[in-house]
Amino acid sequence: MSKYRITVEGKTYEMDVELIGANGAAVAPVAKAATPVAAAPKAAPAPVASKPAEVGSGSVVAPMPGTILKVLKATGDAVKAGEVVLILEAMKMENEITAPVDGTIASLSLTEGSTVAGGDLLFDVK
Repeated sequence: MSKYRITVEGKTYEMDVELIGANGAAVAPVAKAATPVAAAPKAAPAPVASKPAEVGSGSVVAPMPGTILKVLKATGDAVKAGEVVLILEAMKMENEITAPVDGTIASLSLTEGSTVAGGDLLFDVK
């Protein structure tokens, strides 16, 4: 059994963790030398990605799961790189999803209120 100390939102918890093999039996721990660990400085929260991941030059996928709050463009509309196409609400935050390149919206079948998973195709710009 291994003992771990975890800090979540400023509260520290200690827990014992036991490794279990495929057959459900406890696996004997491997002996390791103890190494002192200095307290790590508090890290700043990771910034939320403002630009979605791109599949192709003009394909835009959801950077995280969420709900489509607003659709500002429609199929056939001309867009410029960086122009907001839709607003994705995730974790109570509104994320502007922008066009990666200049062009025309080739496909956009989402409606306001649609739910998307991370990695789902949102729209294509050709």
